[in-house]
Amino acid sequence: MKKIVSLSVMAAAATSFAFGSTADDIANLQAQIDKLKVKQSKINAQSAHDNIKWNVDFRTAYDNINYDMANGSSVGNDALLSMRLWLNMAYSPDERNVFKGQLSMNKAFGADFGTANGQTRALSMGGMFDWTANEALTDNSLKVRQAFWLYLGDKAFGADIPWTFSIGRRPSTNGFLANLREDDAAQSPLGHVINVEFDGLSSKLDLSNVTGIPGMSFKICLGYGSTNAQPLFTNATPYADTENNIDDIKLGGFIFEPYNDGQFIVKTTWYKAFDLPGMGMNPDGTPTAFKQFGDMQGAALSVLVDGITEDGYFADAKVFGSFAWSQTDPYAGSQMLGSSDSKSGTSWWVGAQLPVGDDAQYGVFGLEYNHGSQYWRPFTYAEDTMIGSKIAARGDAWEAYFTYQINDALSLQARYTDISYDYTGSNGFFGNYSGTATKIDDIKQGAAAWTQLGGTQDPNSAQTVVGNLMKSGMSQQQAMAAAQQMGMASAMAPQIVEKAQDFRFYLRYRF
Repeated sequence: MKKIVSLSVMAAAATSFAFGSTADDIANLQAQIDKLKVKQSKINAQSAHDNIKWNVDFRTAYDNINYDMANGSSVGNDALLSMRLWLNMAYSPDERNVFKGQLSMNKAFGADFGTANGQTRALSMGGMFDWTANEALTDNSLKVRQAFWLYLGDKAFGADIPWTFSIGRRPSTNGFLANLREDDAAQSPLGHVINVEFDGLSSKLDLSNVTGIPGMSFKICLGYGSTNAQPLFTNATPYADTENNIDDIKLGGFIFEPYNDGQFIVKTTWYKAFDLPGMGMNPDGTPTAFKQFGDMQGAALSVLVDGITEDGYFADAKVFGSFAWSQTDPYAGSQMLGSSDSKSGTSWWVGAQLPVGDDAQYGVFGLEYNHGSQYWRPFTYAEDTMIGSKIAARGDAWEAYFTYQINDALSLQARYTDISYDYTGSNGFFGNYSGTATKIDDIKQGAAAWTQLGGTQDPNSAQTVVGNLMKSGMSQQQAMAAAQQMGMASAMAPQIVEKAQDFRFYLRYRF
């Protein structure tokens, strides 16, 4: 089209000068040129609006992972190679409406984890619900990680309050503070409590103009974590509720940003989630069917200082701190996290990111530490760590990383994560099986006592343990109860992770 416009201008000029250059001819020629410029601008604008804009984010990573189990054994993988592809797209037909999407592939080299044990996709891979459909290693297919429409408004309620409304598969991973180590821009939620894929809506009010406080805003968020509906062609009533599936999982909350001047950033959040799932525990220690156990709420206060000083080395340094809280509300007759009572948990998280060289010309170095209490439970299942969410740890976790931008398109990162668990269930669900918060030292002591009293992997050895306990002065009833607890501890110890480590190195192309 540019060629056509240029040729038209040249033709008009040639015609004019062929018949003589008068003042009128020059004026007419200039008018034609002005009209063609306007036309070209409109064509360029239309062309920009009629095309989805794409960019590519491709990461190849090496992970060396290790798990230290409660029985003293270790398992791991010293060469886990993976590749993650994000195809980002955006489209804006006008200044008010924006569409954004992201297609994703995430897989291990030479492997297809799209199925589990020969069955359809496991829960963590996008089956019954898809909180980690694009974060778990699956297969080489492209899946939708984000797809949402965003409207930008000027005056909410007739006041000078810019506002937004968005609905779809929202950007709800790599949120505030969690984004730093990922070398990404912060997404919507606070990473201390929410880091999962989610479908829903949000609306934000920018209150800075009416309050005079920099960056003040209020945002509401609503969404579904699962949908109870029969798939098509499974029976005569497609998409109707079914008793065989878990009910809809719903979540609502807000993000309030009281202050943000670009250097000092303060964010708060509160949420409540309804009808949360998990597995119960049968008397023999085996899990029950997947079902729902109750509700939960949580909150967080996070502060980031982006530039400790106005100039000098620390002008490019970042420090942050965050405190979070969660509380269960189990159904009558149910247990959440191993208790039928409402239980509260807390977590705190601190970190720093320092430039290496002037203006971070040699990269950035980051250091983070977080601690979680016995009943701490965030929604951070999609955190990008192969050994599980460090933020979810009921115990202590620390992490160090170095990120270097090689050129405009290519970067690298080396990262080491170390997690020490005090209680079980850090990466479990919400019932009293995988989510139960039992002190790991108690399990180790019970397993050791079982062995010391003659117990083995054979359940029949419980008779030997009971006999030895009765010799120490216990009644038969007391000895049987104690032996049952010891036997369960011995059986659980090989399955319980006490410590975990992950060393990662990646190369990342973004352009």
